[in-house]
Amino acid sequence: MNDFEPSPDESRHDEVAPVSAEPEPVDGGRRYPSTIGGAFYLVVLAVVAVAIGIVASGNWRLGVRWFGGALVFAALIRALLPAKDAGMLAVRRRWWDCLLLAGTGAALFFLAISIPDQPV
Repeated sequence: MNDFEPSPDESRHDEVAPVSAEPEPVDGGRRYPSTIGGAFYLVVLAVVAVAIGIVASGNWRLGVRWFGGALVFAALIRALLPAKDAGMLAVRRRWWDCLLLAGTGAALFFLAISIPDQPV
């Protein structure tokens, strides 16, 4: 036996049984957001889904404007709600979330209105 292998009679006390980090579901699990920010997050997702549908139907400028508007709305909600109520809108620090959401939304909106029509 080499120096690195424990002998068969040594017991290992440093092993810990794996435990899930997920909380135990109460009465079958919750199917609704637990914060107001979670509800707003679902609204933003719904608007983005509508925007993707508009883009798929052929009016890409309108769809991208809806998408940008949804991101700016998410930034506004993230700025107004405290971190404990922001739900899934809170990913990073508040100012960083707001900057990324508003910046991306404004860029999409600006690009949608500034790209000239191309001849077919």
